[in-house]
Amino acid sequence: MREQGIQEKYLEMIEKVNREGFYRPTWDSLSKAPVPEWFDQRRLGIFIHWGVYSVPAYANEWYSRTMYIQGTDEFDHHVKTYGPHKEFGYKDFIPMFRAQRFDPDEWAGLFREAGAGYVVPVAEHHDGFQMYESRLSDWNAKDMGPERNVLGELKAAAEKAGLVLGASSHRAEHWFFMGHGKEFDSDIKEPLRQGDFYWPAMPEPAFEDWESKPFPDKEYLDDWMARTAELIVTCQPRLIYFDWWIQHTAFEEPLRKIAAFYYNMGLSWGTNVMICYKHDAMAFGSGIPDVERGGYKEPKPFRWQTDTAAANNSWCYTESLDYKTGREIIITLADTVSKNGNLLLNIGPRADGTIPEGDRKILEEIGAWMKVNKEAINGTAPWRVSTEGDGNIEDGSFREKKVEYTCRDYRFTCRGGSVYAICLACPEDGNFLIRSFASSPDPSSITANHAPFHGVVRQVDVLGFGGEILWRRDPDGLHVKAPGLKSGYPVVIRIR
Repeated sequence: MREQGIQEKYLEMIEKVNREGFYRPTWDSLSKAPVPEWFDQRRLGIFIHWGVYSVPAYANEWYSRTMYIQGTDEFDHHVKTYGPHKEFGYKDFIPMFRAQRFDPDEWAGLFREAGAGYVVPVAEHHDGFQMYESRLSDWNAKDMGPERNVLGELKAAAEKAGLVLGASSHRAEHWFFMGHGKEFDSDIKEPLRQGDFYWPAMPEPAFEDWESKPFPDKEYLDDWMARTAELIVTCQPRLIYFDWWIQHTAFEEPLRKIAAFYYNMGLSWGTNVMICYKHDAMAFGSGIPDVERGGYKEPKPFRWQTDTAAANNSWCYTESLDYKTGREIIITLADTVSKNGNLLLNIGPRADGTIPEGDRKILEEIGAWMKVNKEAINGTAPWRVSTEGDGNIEDGSFREKKVEYTCRDYRFTCRGGSVYAICLACPEDGNFLIRSFASSPDPSSITANHAPFHGVVRQVDVLGFGGEILWRRDPDGLHVKAPGLKSGYPVVIRIR
């Protein structure tokens, strides 16, 4: 239940910890925080969008906003399915969010078998419903809906399964997320006060003003800091992912305070923790940059992360998901790791807590591949060459598109004296040619990415292949023959 004075206690705690701790709320101080070692060793994480929006299961996880925008498909669907908004609003989905089949141990086991090393549930989405027990708001999963401390149960299950638990906060955008409900006769009405589910429901800014206007006020920013501090203290996540709009100029000072508080709390727990951010919300080097539904063409000298979903059209469960293939996601994983990044792959459980077959199938495909090839992924670093071949992605966020990779496309990683050449499309005849391992400087074949490799190749293996391998090296490259090898997934060649 919401407690009086608890916000003030969290705000005082932030100030005290930052006054006495190692980290100060300055970018210079925060830039001294190291990336946690586990983030290097565990290159695949699982993102989970699961909440009240999983009940309508319509369009996507932004249903709580678009259902109040007149003229949208979601608005019309809501009226047709549930009735007028003044009689059935978003809050009325909460009793329907029962999570009666939610089994955190089963989830954690599935993620572990998929080869994941960490899991990042959404702790609070833009809709303002907390998926953990809270003393700041009554609108949380322990007091309403499932009446379970979802994040707390996932933390216990994840750690039992050997996974690292993170958490994501999307609270910043709640400032205006429910604002369209004030534009007509709905259940979002004034007066709204702090602590109300829909509060503050401010007008949504024009696109060009989203990073500067409207300016969140001190009351809202204090609420944001207290909620984030509560998440840190009660759940102790090892990674916090902040969604967009945290780059708004109003959040710079609160974000610095929260970052220092979080990093200091991590030290008090005996570990390093880190914030993952988007859109240059933090000073470079003070956290882990995230590229949503995108990536980089070339490897980066810094650690980064991309987050994408199993489906192309939604982050949460809906009844009209357009799924990617397991092969596509494995290629994304290989491409990302070759460029010094991590992949945070999102799934969307149903409202009852079951994981849809489409998500499950993808996780099982990734798991089968990782069982054979994880040594080319976990704990690796970029090699002298990242990519070979014509297929590549575009730089930046929201640049996902289907690339037709061929057997000429490779991604490279290295670890402990081995180089891993990941062929993104297995050749039909089992004959591989890796041009980046050409034996002598043939001027006609040298490019910026494919200069000759002057080292010695002593051993070549194809991971998971039990047959005899033949290989030779010449000015064209490293020729590897694996007769009879057939695979619909990327193939890893280990070179020593």
